[in-house]
Amino acid sequence: MNYLSAENLSKTYGDRTLFKNLTFGINRGDKVAIVGANGSGKTTLLSILAGAMPPDAGLVSHRKDISIGYLDQQPDFNDALTVMEVVLAGESAQLDAVRAYEHALAHEDNKGLEQAMADMEKLEAWDYEAQIRQILGELGIQDFEQIVGSLSGGQRKRVALARVLIQNPDLIILDEPTNHLDLEAIEYLENYLNTNNGTLLMVSHDRYFLDRVCNQIAEMDNGQLYTYKGNYAYFLEKKDEREAAAASELTKDRNTFRRELEWMRRQPKARGTKAQYRIDAFEDLKEKTSGKKNDGDLDLNLRMARLGSKILEVENLSKRFGEKVLLDHFTYTFKRPDRVGLIGKNGMGKTTLMNMLTGQLRPDSGKISTGGTVKFGYYTQTELDLPENQRVIDVVQDVAEVMKLANGDTITATQLLSRFLFDRSKQYDFVAKLSGGEKRRLQLLLVLVQNPNFLILDEPTNDLDITTLNVLEDFLINFPGCVLIVTHDRYFMDRLVEHVFVMEGEGKVRDYPGNYTDYREWRDSQPKANARPGKPATADVKSQATAPVVSSVPTNQNGAKRKLSFKEIREYETLEKDIESLEQRKTEIVSLLNTGGHHEQLIAWSREIEQIDQTIAEKSDRWLELAEYI
Repeated sequence: MNYLSAENLSKTYGDRTLFKNLTFGINRGDKVAIVGANGSGKTTLLSILAGAMPPDAGLVSHRKDISIGYLDQQPDFNDALTVMEVVLAGESAQLDAVRAYEHALAHEDNKGLEQAMADMEKLEAWDYEAQIRQILGELGIQDFEQIVGSLSGGQRKRVALARVLIQNPDLIILDEPTNHLDLEAIEYLENYLNTNNGTLLMVSHDRYFLDRVCNQIAEMDNGQLYTYKGNYAYFLEKKDEREAAAASELTKDRNTFRRELEWMRRQPKARGTKAQYRIDAFEDLKEKTSGKKNDGDLDLNLRMARLGSKILEVENLSKRFGEKVLLDHFTYTFKRPDRVGLIGKNGMGKTTLMNMLTGQLRPDSGKISTGGTVKFGYYTQTELDLPENQRVIDVVQDVAEVMKLANGDTITATQLLSRFLFDRSKQYDFVAKLSGGEKRRLQLLLVLVQNPNFLILDEPTNDLDITTLNVLEDFLINFPGCVLIVTHDRYFMDRLVEHVFVMEGEGKVRDYPGNYTDYREWRDSQPKANARPGKPATADVKSQATAPVVSSVPTNQNGAKRKLSFKEIREYETLEKDIESLEQRKTEIVSLLNTGGHHEQLIAWSREIEQIDQTIAEKSDRWLELAEYI
């Protein structure tokens, strides 16, 4: 069943054609990712397919009886609304019921509350409301009454994503959905999309995410769309085959072009003396061979400032904002060549720690001692504030007109921009014309051109295309200085880091030896009660994690499956009875709600249902945990 069709789409910005006569389709059950270089037109194509932007030519048609949810890169909200009001802004009978219920509660409307509760019961919307709160919580949104106008750009993106998921549309269209999510939220989204039976179209550069979610990859390349049936790993294999075949064809075309060019020059110029069909074929061949472009390779072979023996020593670092403790006596000594990943939920203090290490923020207590030769290169999550009317070449020349490479050679700003995949025409474009990914690539250039020897990278993978990410990874692997990375790209982190700082809450930091996947596998093997938020496992970074990565099957020290103690067996049996009793009490309260009552009593019953749902969820988690040992 066809959900979306696009025929002969074309889009041009100024003198630049993004794509021409592009045809594309999505069927029910497809999970398609559009990939390609920065500036190739992925976001523009997605906007056109979602109906948010008109094409210059061509037609997009959607199946009339399906619902579509679209996540834009820059969500547009009414800033006066609360988070809950925004996420309930969709259209469905269940959403109408939840909206009416929330409104009646907020305005103490006794009559309206009775009707709203009856509608909630009729439409089975009680579980739907719980699902809404769960989705918001999983995406890191805890304050449902916060005004949207007070949210950061990343928080707004998460609210927009929650709204799309809550509406549960037939066709989900997502533009960079993993940006601004922490690692746990990404894994939740990954699992949600894998278990959802809907149809998906997205743009993403997260390679693990692409490999595990998608069954079809569409690559934007030189204005064309190449489709591959399979996941990301299959796409990489088939792309190599296509490019090899294209290179062979291009070689043949160029050889033919040289022969035809010789014929064109040798023959008389009079039109009647030459075969017109051959002249037309020559012009087509000329356009075909000249239209092919060589993407080139991003070259990051820049010089690094000398790094001495003393690098960075942190002793008993503490920081809090109000009642929230972000760091509590954090101690660590950086050595060359440290490669550290910094992970933790949003709001745990990752950016705060990096700002203190670079001197942009003062700690409440503790000491930071920086070596005399250390030169930080700090790539921040926030885009550089560059004048929109300034040309790209001028931006780089304001930092340096000539730079030194690692081999001692010098290079001009123009040559350096070429190595960063900004061709001559792009170098003289205004900053305002750059795509989001191109701006991030320019920001990376401006950090590296200062020859740092200690790189601190805060979400460097946001908006960068996969080609750039691969080259950046190779550069960092061979970088002789220190690297501290915050990223939601699990593949990027797994390739680069040797140990991770895990910010566990309440100011506690764990130093785990290994990459992110090693830590995640170890964490998942631990009893779930120890991994819950607010219950950190260690006092500070000096209490390093020494537990090895183990199998997900619970075992004892001898490798045999661990047996439950007598006390745990009794707990397991009690939990079953408790859950059954809670379910029975919930049914009784729902029946009472249907009979009506005083306003205060109705509110008390509805709140009791919420508490029961939460208790059932907690007891079910513990029951499943113990069930693994039965």
